[in-house]
Amino acid sequence: MNLAIEIAAENGIGWVTVNNSNHFGAAGRYGHFAADKGMIGFAFTNTSPTTFPTRSSQKALGTNPISIVAPANGEDRFALDMATSTVAFGKIEIAERKGKDCVPSGWGANENGIEEHKPEIILKGGGTLPLGGIEERGGYKGTGLCQMVEILCGIMAGGPFGKNIREWTGTAQKADLGQCYIAVDPECFAEGFTNRLQEFLDETRNLKPIDPSLPVRCVGDFSKSHKFLTENVGGLVYHKSQIEYLHKISKEHNIPFFEVSNFKAPKI
Repeated sequence: MNLAIEIAAENGIGWVTVNNSNHFGAAGRYGHFAADKGMIGFAFTNTSPTTFPTRSSQKALGTNPISIVAPANGEDRFALDMATSTVAFGKIEIAERKGKDCVPSGWGANENGIEEHKPEIILKGGGTLPLGGIEERGGYKGTGLCQMVEILCGIMAGGPFGKNIREWTGTAQKADLGQCYIAVDPECFAEGFTNRLQEFLDETRNLKPIDPSLPVRCVGDFSKSHKFLTENVGGLVYHKSQIEYLHKISKEHNIPFFEVSNFKAPKI
């Protein structure tokens, strides 16, 4: 992303692809690098194939996250960071560890690509569904978004793509993932970008909510609230079942466990 920012500073837009890479963490953080410089930042990555394309009985796409971060006034930003599957695979793992009997429709499928709600079955050879879920609920749109990321990150970058990427649990092969970073200088377009974006964000947040106790939020507001929460309590907030699982892992591998404090997180 830093290279894309340098190119954009000279040319208005910088577009960089990367191959032979690894898991790059949260996609959104790279967009913030661009926003810090007053630019719009996009970041994409392909991942190991855990997602069933619409009508497919085989996993051939990753969760393939996409991100865009755009600066408004002050520290305010539009910050989108999302999987192009309905959820990231880890959310299904967390649901199982929390003891959930079922996950919502559209999250996952069994080993044959048939929609499944029980997390333990999804985790036994199954996988995620594209954003929207099954075809009748618009899953073909999520499939298209997943494939778009494969074009940007696998095909354009000259690396593996789709089902050719190693399984996410495999360690015998290198990950060899592809990424794409784009930085855009909004000053090359219509004047007053940050003010106009701020107006849009404010108008959205001031919409009349269905439930007065749950105000309308913009993309990125929930993450910002979580950031403030962790700063205020001085640590990360985990569900009790996650703590129990991590404690089990620490014992198995003789790793010192971190300090835990009881805390009830407010609804945000």
